[in-house]
Amino acid sequence: MKFDGSSNNNNNLETSKDDDISEKMLGSKQINTQRVDINILRSKLEHQESKEFRKNLTIFIFCVFLLGTIGVYLSL
Repeated sequence: MKFDGSSNNNNNLETSKDDDISEKMLGSKQINTQRVDINILRSKLEHQESKEFRKNLTIFIFCVFLLGTIGVYLSL
């Protein structure tokens, strides 16, 4: 048995030019570190969690209401 794909080794490999580009970008760009206020991050996180909690609570209440409605309908 002869496999065309595995027995045909191609030694013509091209090297990427990405190495040169990344070195130029790192060399020319200065890293500017800025301090981050932890209270701002905490308030953003709390706001996001409260929005997610309200959404989950709304879905839960809707499911309970739907199950109650189906239970009442089936008991009649």
